[in-house]
Amino acid sequence: MRIELDMPQGLEEQLRNVVLNTVREAMNQYNEQQLSKEWMSLKEGSAYAGVSYNTFIKFRELGLRVCEIDGVKRVSKKEIDDFLEKNSH
Repeated sequence: MRIELDMPQGLEEQLRNVVLNTVREAMNQYNEQQLSKEWMSLKEGSAYAGVSYNTFIKFRELGLRVCEIDGVKRVSKKEIDDFLEKNSH
């Protein structure tokens, strides 16, 4: 469905810019929030490390330490950074 409106010249472009800027700002805030978290889920940890979830699970088998309390698993940024540094060649 398409709705057409008569708008003053330039209003459509202004609205587009407002929407795009609002979305960018929301995404930036979300990314900053995610980057500031010290403890992450395994899925978030895999994204932080830049690898697939399956690869991240293999990292656990290779010694990446994960905190598990009552079935809830969390990994710290520091642990991921240390693990990657230790395994860098």
